[in-house]
Amino acid sequence: MKKFVNEVDNILSESLIGFGKAHSDIINVNLSPDFVSRKNKPNKDKVSLISGGGSGHEPLHGGFVGYGMLDAACPGQVFSAPTPDQMEAASNEVYHNKGILFIVKNYSGDIMNFEMAADMIDHANQTVIVNDDVAVEDSTYTTGRRGVAGTMIVEKTIGSLAETGASLDECKNFGDHVNNMTASMGVAFSSCTVPAAGKPTFELSADEMEFGVGIHGEPGRRREKIKSANDLTKEILDNILEDLKPNNNQEVLLHVNGFGGTPLMELYLLFECGQKLLEKKNIVVTRSLVGNYTTSLEMAGGSFTITKLDENIVNHWDSPVHTSSLRWKI
Repeated sequence: MKKFVNEVDNILSESLIGFGKAHSDIINVNLSPDFVSRKNKPNKDKVSLISGGGSGHEPLHGGFVGYGMLDAACPGQVFSAPTPDQMEAASNEVYHNKGILFIVKNYSGDIMNFEMAADMIDHANQTVIVNDDVAVEDSTYTTGRRGVAGTMIVEKTIGSLAETGASLDECKNFGDHVNNMTASMGVAFSSCTVPAAGKPTFELSADEMEFGVGIHGEPGRRREKIKSANDLTKEILDNILEDLKPNNNQEVLLHVNGFGGTPLMELYLLFECGQKLLEKKNIVVTRSLVGNYTTSLEMAGGSFTITKLDENIVNHWDSPVHTSSLRWKI
């Protein structure tokens, strides 16, 4: 195993401490229980947004804590759900008088532990379940579709709405709406190595890929020979569009996400392939994001995410955000 590591058992805590020091102007890091919280508290009452999940997907979720997105994120061990006491502690830290909204990827362990946390806290709370992956309906980790790169889009748009002082119900309903307007699918050229395991999660031959892979290395729809970028893009986007059923001249956000081991050069090549294909189908890409935002340690590969846009989604996507990994101003 070739990784930067001192002791395997300390990887998460050492990484969190480094993350906190690197972005001390934006976030605070709490250890035991582990959570990341927004340093600059809002100056008015607002719904507090909390997300989290297994580590190894950085910058999801801790990288999206800050103005315009999350108030806190709870990192579990690598590819393992955070514990209810983490969510409880984070909730008590960031509660700001208008309730707690949990944003949870659709994995069994995550949902179970967030549900336990929801019962433990005294504050009013609701949950948005993200299930944007169209590759498989059920897997080892889930019942139903997995939550993948579309999670970041849900976090950004609800985060913007929460900054306006919207109610807990309004934030919950908008999050469900954005999730329903979003679909993703990915492909892997290699596995990743979970530090505690010390060996790749699965093996692929030099000419093979896993089509429809999950962000923990879960199997996808099938294993097959590598195809050209154009052919791969067409197959992935055809599956996404079959799910979303966009109207003619539908405006969309196109997000090309890397899994951690793919160069940006190749991700931008995928964006070019995707934009051209969508243009031929009379689908208009008016918003875009390319890069490593929902990773799987060092896995080579990537995914496409499409969000159908309406006026509200556009307004809350475009609004100012300031986190360690996503930031822009109007």
